[in-house]
Amino acid sequence: MKIKINKKTILASALLMATAAVQAEDVEVLHWWTSGGEAAALSVLKKDLGNDGVGWVDMPVAGGGGGSAMTTLRARVTSGNSPTAVQMLGYDIQDWAAEGELANLNDIAAANNWDAVIPKALQKFSKYDGNWIAAPVNMHSTNWVWANKKVLDDLGLPQPHSWDDFVAAMQAAKDAGKIGLAHGGQPWQEATMFDGVVLSVGGADFYNKAFVELDEDALTGPQMVEAFKRMETLRSFVDDNFSGRDWNLASSMVINGDAAFQIMGDWAKGEFINAGKVPNEDFLCFRVPGSQGTMAFNADQFAMFKVDSASAQEAQGKMAAAIVAPTFQIAFNQVKGSVPSRTDIDPMQFDACGQKGIADLQYANATGGLVGSMAHGHAQPAAIKNAVFDVVTNHFNGEFGAEEAVEELLNAIDAAK
Repeated sequence: MKIKINKKTILASALLMATAAVQAEDVEVLHWWTSGGEAAALSVLKKDLGNDGVGWVDMPVAGGGGGSAMTTLRARVTSGNSPTAVQMLGYDIQDWAAEGELANLNDIAAANNWDAVIPKALQKFSKYDGNWIAAPVNMHSTNWVWANKKVLDDLGLPQPHSWDDFVAAMQAAKDAGKIGLAHGGQPWQEATMFDGVVLSVGGADFYNKAFVELDEDALTGPQMVEAFKRMETLRSFVDDNFSGRDWNLASSMVINGDAAFQIMGDWAKGEFINAGKVPNEDFLCFRVPGSQGTMAFNADQFAMFKVDSASAQEAQGKMAAAIVAPTFQIAFNQVKGSVPSRTDIDPMQFDACGQKGIADLQYANATGGLVGSMAHGHAQPAAIKNAVFDVVTNHFNGEFGAEEAVEELLNAIDAAK
């Protein structure tokens, strides 16, 4: 018996196989966005890529500062099994680029005009040797305070604008049986508070001298002593169970009305929004009193690791382009709490806190008040950052006082250089 061969069927099958062969693969994404608000923001990118035919293999590693994720990444790369893309901050991106592990995104960047729309301050971390190696998602800032409006209203407290007013408001909340300051006792959280406190004492010029220039007089002088004394004041308004608490649980304490304030980066807004809260109605957002006009920034980016196959490179390119596209930048940052990494986004598409954040960025960028966050790897490389972490958290936990802390800070930085 002869088998009849249908040439049209064979041709159709061959075309289907050829199409499948060049179709974009899944992207495996390592990140630490595991809280409710963060997961909701990340789902925006997953959906955009899914609509473009790219699947998403999720690899979340809990831990708000990203330290655990970086440990996991090192193990993956060492074993020769790098993820497609990794959420990364500041100097960590540069370190991986220096090791030759990151892909070149110049074609994607040129096709989408990244050089013209992404701030130069961000490009410092998105490029290596003039080549694009990461796609910026947003611009966060760390010197924010989040407040439960009902708690303040019930106590007859206006939004504090000076450091003394802020201390008085925390004291009033404490006297009323509330927690003055919600906090999670982890080194990166204490360092995040320290960003805003240092800015509240000496502004952007002092911050840059201390943390960017590593000027000895700034690191050991009276302004830095005052910054550590202010951290001691903040410690007096934290509850006894703060040690080891995740940052989003501290945010929940403010959301639920158990605490009046939290000092945390603007990713905290995502927790409030995810809980159905409305800016200026349910919660307030404002700069750490004394730091108005300045912005300590960090930017979430996806560093793209080298992949071999054409289909994997196609998927990676689609992911990079989708991250910087205006539609994603708006949708993502509306949920996340940060502001777009592009300069051409209409602020009126954001809520009250988002509009404030965009205005603050524009003002700080124009007046020299935009500084890289020490706490989040945009002022110094990891070794020095971690040295600062150790001193700040040890001081916060009472191992030494403010005067000794400045000596410890200088010694730790010198040892880490």
